[in-house]
Amino acid sequence: MVLIKEYRIVLPCTVEEYQVGQLYSVAEASKNETGGGEGIEILKNEPYEKDGDRGQYTHKIYHLKSKVPGFVKVIAPEGSLVFHEKAWNAYPYCRTIVTNEYMKDDFFIKIETWHKPDLGTLENVHKLDSSTWKSVEVTAIDIADKEQVAPADYKADEDPAIFKSVKTGRGPLGPNWKKELVNNPDCPRMCAYKLVTVKFKWWGLQNRVENFIHKQEKRIFTNFHRQLFCWIDKWVELSMEDIRRMEEETQKELEELRKRGPVRGTSATDE
Repeated sequence: MVLIKEYRIVLPCTVEEYQVGQLYSVAEASKNETGGGEGIEILKNEPYEKDGDRGQYTHKIYHLKSKVPGFVKVIAPEGSLVFHEKAWNAYPYCRTIVTNEYMKDDFFIKIETWHKPDLGTLENVHKLDSSTWKSVEVTAIDIADKEQVAPADYKADEDPAIFKSVKTGRGPLGPNWKKELVNNPDCPRMCAYKLVTVKFKWWGLQNRVENFIHKQEKRIFTNFHRQLFCWIDKWVELSMEDIRRMEEETQKELEELRKRGPVRGTSATDE
């Protein structure tokens, strides 16, 4: 059995803008999560072409000892809390698979994302069979809703309800910002439809860990997209060539960060 949920994140930007914004924000967020022997190691970041699809392939290793719940650390052997992330970014569709060499076929996280120029109204955008789709829980993430942010994660300079973009004039996002987009079709809008499939086959822990992982994924999606919007003035004028140069620099920087400094970033909670 696996636990599948779909998260829908609406943003006041175009699908084309988001491609640059996402890559910029991934690079910046990776730095914030890396230090003290933990964090993200980039093994590959290169173009790919397979079966008619083409895009960018990345292979990352996540060293996450402090970012898993305590009840998992107790039973997990030393060195097992290392996860491999392989992603095929054929934008506007992206597929990411996270695995663990210790658990092998008993664990994976699969994230499939469609980026569409709408307000999150499409049903079954991933074209699942009808019986599977009926079992999928759909969650809407509102990047401007402070109530959806864990108190420990809140940062005023990453709050879309406060931020106003100098370069685009977008923001602050009020409580009815999505309705305002409905009433003004000329305003940019898009939705990231993220279908997350989680499998954790470990007797006695399966449901608890699968639910924990989904809770963390929702937390990550929420914080990441709040940052992405509030960083728009930093990335909105960048080209894809700028992004690729930045990614090369980030790969080197992450290697240095992982070797020194304190552990940083989002720690796990056992709730």
